[in-house]
Amino acid sequence: MQEFLTTHGLPALFLLSFLASTLIPLGSEWLLVALLLKGDAPTTVVAIASAGNFLGACTSYWLGSYGSSFIEEKLFRMQARDKERAELFFARFGSWSLLFSWLPVVGDPLCFVAGVLRVAFARFSLLVLTGKVARYAVVAWATLEGKNLLL
Repeated sequence: MQEFLTTHGLPALFLLSFLASTLIPLGSEWLLVALLLKGDAPTTVVAIASAGNFLGACTSYWLGSYGSSFIEEKLFRMQARDKERAELFFARFGSWSLLFSWLPVVGDPLCFVAGVLRVAFARFSLLVLTGKVARYAVVAWATLEGKNLLL
């Protein structure tokens, strides 16, 4: 599977980043690192990963806005404690918590809860995209700096 994904490069990164931003337990950073080490342009790799991850978050937001408890419980298999954590995080930090939508465990439910709470889509987009671009940019920077240290 890893060979298949690295062979298909940027389209695979977009798809994996999209899926990783839903409640499917996947990570996309490893493929971003692999593509950077292979020589792909950092700006392009970060942009593709961020776009896929953002659109996955938008899917969760949309399902929160227009979905039902069936989607929450059956499709996403979101447990009550996951939603409760996200709601507590959201209550404590408000919509600014969406800057942390890239975090494991709580990030995906945050996007869903933002939809449920009807956070304005423009605000949602700005905060989520900022957090996701920053995360991938840091991973890319660390990868390239690490590569330079080793060579």
